[in-house]
Amino acid sequence: MKPERFSASSFLKVINILHLHYLLTLFSLFLVVAAGLLIGIALSLHLKDLSLNFQIQQFFTPSIGLKQLSPYSPPNPTVLTIINISSSNRTKTEPLTTSLDVHDRQNQTKTVTLTRKGLKDFLKPPEAMHGMSEEELFWRASVAPMVEEAPFDQTPKVAFMFLTKGPLPMAPIWEKFFKGVDKDLYSIYVHYPPSFNQTLPETSVFHGRAIPSKIVRWGDMNMIEAERRLLANALLDFSNQRFVLLSESCIPLFNFSTIYNYLVNSSKNFVEAYDMPGPVGRGRYRPKMKPHIKLSQWRKGSQWFQIDRALALEIVSDETYFPVFKKYCKGSCYGDEHYLPTLVSIMFWENNSNRTLTWVDWSKGGPHPARFTRMDITNEFLERMRHGSVCEYNGKKTDVCHLFARKFTPHALDRLLRFAPKLMQFA
Repeated sequence: MKPERFSASSFLKVINILHLHYLLTLFSLFLVVAAGLLIGIALSLHLKDLSLNFQIQQFFTPSIGLKQLSPYSPPNPTVLTIINISSSNRTKTEPLTTSLDVHDRQNQTKTVTLTRKGLKDFLKPPEAMHGMSEEELFWRASVAPMVEEAPFDQTPKVAFMFLTKGPLPMAPIWEKFFKGVDKDLYSIYVHYPPSFNQTLPETSVFHGRAIPSKIVRWGDMNMIEAERRLLANALLDFSNQRFVLLSESCIPLFNFSTIYNYLVNSSKNFVEAYDMPGPVGRGRYRPKMKPHIKLSQWRKGSQWFQIDRALALEIVSDETYFPVFKKYCKGSCYGDEHYLPTLVSIMFWENNSNRTLTWVDWSKGGPHPARFTRMDITNEFLERMRHGSVCEYNGKKTDVCHLFARKFTPHALDRLLRFAPKLMQFA
C-alpha cells in the first residue's frame, strides 16, 4: 500500500487546533491572575480594617491589671538610636548597671540607665513579717540549691530561734551576748503568741524579728508546727547554716565567739534521741503509726536542738513522718519530745550526736525540769553547767558539752546580770 499524504486542508486543520488550544491556555492563565489580584486586594482591605479596629479598641479599652488606669494620651513616638553602651564594674553578687547613650528625632542625646537584679538581690532574705502564707513559706523554704558549692563567698550565720510564751525576760542577757558582734554572723527569729504586741526599742537586737505565728499549746503538735515555722523562716536566709531552738527561759553559757565556733565547726547535729521503756517512753507510741513508724523506731529526747542546714531542710519538707505524727500523736503522746528524735533516728542517725547542747535539770522529777530563781545563781552553779560534764566533740573528749541552759525565772535576771557577763566573757 502507498503511504497517505497530508493535504493542505489537513495541515490547516492542525494549525487551527493548536491555535485554539493556545488561546484557551492564555485565557485560563488570565483568569488565574485576575482571581489572585482580586483575592489580594480583598485581603489587604480586610487586614487594614482589622488593624484600624485593633488600634481603636486598644486606645479606648483600659488596661487590665490590679489597678484600673485612667485614659491618657500616648506620647509622640520617638525613635532612639544607640550611640554608646557602657557597663559598670561590679562583683558577682551586685546588680548589673548598663548605660545607653541615645539620641531621638531631634538629635538630642540622652543617657538611659538599665539595671538588672543580680545574685545579691536574690540572696537577700525577706523581712521577718514577709506576708507569705504557710503553704508558700514552706514551699519557698524547702527549695534547696542542687549545686553544693556556692558561686560567691559566704560567711555562715547561726540562726537563733526563740519559741516563747510571751515576752523575753532574759532579753537583757542576750543583748549583752550579741553586743558588738558582727550582724553578718547571726540572725534572730522570734515566735511570739499571735496576741503579743509589745513594742521593742529599735536599738534592741529583737526589734523587728518576730515572725508570723500561730497559737501554741504545751505538749500539742502545734508546738512542732511552730518549730518548723521558725526553721522555714530562718531557711529563707541562704547564709544561715546552723539553727538553734531556744525558749524564753534560756541563757547562753559562753560568749558569742565560743558558741559560734563550736556550732559552725561541728561535724554533727545535736538532737537528743534515746529509746526509753515505760509509760513516758515507749508507752506513748501509737500502734496506728505503723507501717511508717514501728515501735522499735520510737525515740524520745529534748526538743531543744542545734542542727545544720541540710537537716533543717529535711524537717520543713518532711511529708512522710510529720503527717503521721500530726494524725495520731495526740493527748499524752507529746509530739515535741518524740517527733524530731524519731525522725532523726530513722533517717539521719549517722550525722547525729544523740545529745543536746541545752543544759536542764531533771533531778527533781516530774513532767517539767527544775526552775532556777534568784538564790540559785552563783558562780559555782554557772560553772557546773559550763564544764560539769564530759562528752565527745568532733571525735575528741571535751568538758564543753552545753552552750545554753534553762529554765531561769525572771527573778534570776539581776544576779545573772551580775555574774554572767564577767564569767562568760561577754564583749
